[in-house]
Amino acid sequence: METIHGAPSYTLRTPEVDLAVTQTAGHLAPVTFHLGQTEARPYSLSPWMPAQVDQSLPRLLTYLRGDFLCLPFGGQQKGPPHGDPANADWKLIEQTERTLKLAQQTTDTGASVTKTLSIVPSHHAVYCEHVITNLEGRWNYGNHPVLDLSAIPAGGARVATSAFRFGSVYPGEFSNPASGESGALKPSAEFSTLQSVALRDGSTTDLSRYPARPGNDDLIMLVNAPATEAQPFAWTAVTFPGYVWFSLKNVADFPATLFWISNGGRPGHPWEKRHLGRLGLEEVCSHFSDSVDVAREDRLSAKGIPTSREFHKDQSVRLPIIQGALAVSSGFGQVLSIVPEGPTSVRITGENGQTLTCLINWQFLRS
Repeated sequence: METIHGAPSYTLRTPEVDLAVTQTAGHLAPVTFHLGQTEARPYSLSPWMPAQVDQSLPRLLTYLRGDFLCLPFGGQQKGPPHGDPANADWKLIEQTERTLKLAQQTTDTGASVTKTLSIVPSHHAVYCEHVITNLEGRWNYGNHPVLDLSAIPAGGARVATSAFRFGSVYPGEFSNPASGESGALKPSAEFSTLQSVALRDGSTTDLSRYPARPGNDDLIMLVNAPATEAQPFAWTAVTFPGYVWFSLKNVADFPATLFWISNGGRPGHPWEKRHLGRLGLEEVCSHFSDSVDVAREDRLSAKGIPTSREFHKDQSVRLPIIQGALAVSSGFGQVLSIVPEGPTSVRITGENGQTLTCLINWQFLRS
């Protein structure tokens, strides 16, 4: 146990990856991927430390950093926003040289949850697995990685995803004007490409380049195309200077990806317009960031889009996800594709045609 950015944290250090997970709330960060001459540190740490903010706030905000599990995703009538897994304490169950296993017995949903983080030799990736048991009914959920692009010049990072069949801006006021918050995107605007998304003023913007639109916080949702034999997983990727960060998932587990585009649009405490250049690339089964009650309404059923999942107390649900990094040249540009190359590697292609192979056991995503 170490105190990192003000939070007691479990740590794991290997030649490929160093990582920390907060004891309270189970937030994964900082993470360093050791990529030869490049040290990649993509995850966000909030501009505040836990002791520096109002202690009546949910622990989600007090410890906000990196990636964490949300169950449910969004608000709920009895319990903290994003659920106990994103707010309450996690107990260390097992630790080896390459694995951390944590557990939590939730008090809001009644679920038992285990979180296992593993590093494979020569793989510059975190293999993350949540197993949920003793949960009954329909619930929404998601992984919530937040990246820090604040040190990159405007538009200098390139954002990409695998094919999606539906894209929409949040249908209400994601940033509340009554609280002095500001959002740039047109509510409910649908789109088919990240390069052209409607703004409130009638023009369009390119969401594949970031940081952008200072002074605004916005939310969009992409619904991933179904898996195929050639593309058995969905992906998101961000090209930083010198490396690509990527996330791989099973579409059946996480049908949608949310972009929380946070660039100083929230003036209230603890944000105070200092949460800049952050980008949440959240893999979810949910209706945007709305409450579990809204998710259960199946508002997107006409489009064949699930927003919740049925759980049974006598069945376990495994939610695997892979997040990794790969060193690239300065001209690599936006990621165009990530596809399997054999059973234990993937091929990542950039917009300049450069192709690189990355050791990844993508079959970890299969049940």
